[in-house]
Amino acid sequence: MTSTLLWEIFNELATVRDINGLQYILKQYLRQLLRVSAYIITIRNAHDNTYGYFLHDWPTDDPKDESAKGIVDSKMPIAVDMTAAILRSDDPVTFNIHAVIKTHKYTFPAAAFWRAAGVENILGIRLKAAGEDIGILWLQATKANHRLLKGIAAQIAIAISNVLRGRVIERQMEEIRRYKERLGNEKPDLQEEPGTNNDHSELIGAGPEMQKIYQAIREVAFCDSTVLILGETGTGKELIARAIQDNSTRKNKRMIKVNCAALPANLIESELFGHERGSFTGAVDRKIGKFELANNSTLFLDEIGELPPDLQVKLLRAIQEREIERVGGKRTIKVNVRIVAATNRDLQKEVAEGRFRSDLYYRLNVFPIFVPALRHRLEDIPLLVGHFIQKLAGKTGKNVTGISARALDRLTKHNWPGNIRELENCIERSLLMSNRPVIERVELPGFGGLLSRTVGNDTICRTLHENERDHIIAILKKCHGKVSGSGGAAEILDVNTSTLNSRMRKLGIQRGRLIGQTEYE
Repeated sequence: MTSTLLWEIFNELATVRDINGLQYILKQYLRQLLRVSAYIITIRNAHDNTYGYFLHDWPTDDPKDESAKGIVDSKMPIAVDMTAAILRSDDPVTFNIHAVIKTHKYTFPAAAFWRAAGVENILGIRLKAAGEDIGILWLQATKANHRLLKGIAAQIAIAISNVLRGRVIERQMEEIRRYKERLGNEKPDLQEEPGTNNDHSELIGAGPEMQKIYQAIREVAFCDSTVLILGETGTGKELIARAIQDNSTRKNKRMIKVNCAALPANLIESELFGHERGSFTGAVDRKIGKFELANNSTLFLDEIGELPPDLQVKLLRAIQEREIERVGGKRTIKVNVRIVAATNRDLQKEVAEGRFRSDLYYRLNVFPIFVPALRHRLEDIPLLVGHFIQKLAGKTGKNVTGISARALDRLTKHNWPGNIRELENCIERSLLMSNRPVIERVELPGFGGLLSRTVGNDTICRTLHENERDHIIAILKKCHGKVSGSGGAAEILDVNTSTLNSRMRKLGIQRGRLIGQTEYE
């Protein structure tokens, strides 16, 4: 009976070309072959290296069910150890639902749905076609042998590959149809309407806060309105400026960037507007300023809140009149420049305290975009971590592919005052210190006594070895010198006992008389 059903499902799957046909076949045969009443299929998103929802089947399909909506909207980073474990194995991998809920709060919302359905354990099976990872099949644990599961998974992967290819062909045919329509209407502009490609490939995040930003980019990119990007340092304001440029009618031109805080006050005017030869000491040649370079493109003014008051007046005139004068020049130059500015300062407060011109503020604040701090979008940390591991593993020469649930949980509980930039630095540091394919431990950044030491009346930076030595000593004192076993220093530090002993020898830490001792010699 089983062999007959297998033959039938293999034949049926070979003919699948759309998702509805695939769903019908799986619903008919999976319950008969594997005795399962529910499954989820996630597929790989190549552009951001995540696994996103593709298809599912439940005993009940209630569109109002919030947990079902969470499954559809969710993304699972490849770097999360659940996904990484499946991709490393040729066999199905089993997970306990209660453990998954405890350790994967942000990355696997489907777990709550499985538990509600009374499922104790689930399986994750790698879907691979033509040597490439297509996706993952998730289903409740079954007594079916692994050979049967792998055979079914291989056929499902081929069917999904066919469906995805069919979608590509449909999109291409639709583009051809639109192209022909435009030719028939004799429209001169045959390019796609600006702002419709939703190209935010450099921006990472799928939570509600990032969805608001994506929507704001779509709304403002196609026009030439001035944009003011507000947010703490390290939140990715420049990436948003690039996304606006890449989705605008000016996308074929290079965006010109100026960091208003990085230039001396006496050079900012020349940098923005250019200068004529001999206009001041050292001006041996004519220089074209950033405004002229950005003609018919976008000028990104980073750290606009640092601009000196006298330059604020000239910038206001350039924005209002769309014309500039080079330093030492005698004629005005017309420019067609779109302004996108960014700052981590509270410009309203700066205006109230007289440090920033109100008229310039209102001119810049046509379309404000507020970028939330990382601590307000913790659900995006797994996606960011996966992105940084993939980006930095090659750079650091480390063969690291994922991060443990415990380490990821620590990251989601940190406050991140330096935001995404601080998270990236933390992941790079953790990669350098990792000797395993999965990051088991993260070195969270911190401030305070461990980072500095006092010599006389001077405070100087401590070395990494000094910080590590003092931290290990502090933990050993807390454990009364106990290194291994329950409650020992190795357990608290989350390292192997042999690794801790090795680090102690390297750092010159001797156990000696541990209890009651005030200094380790």
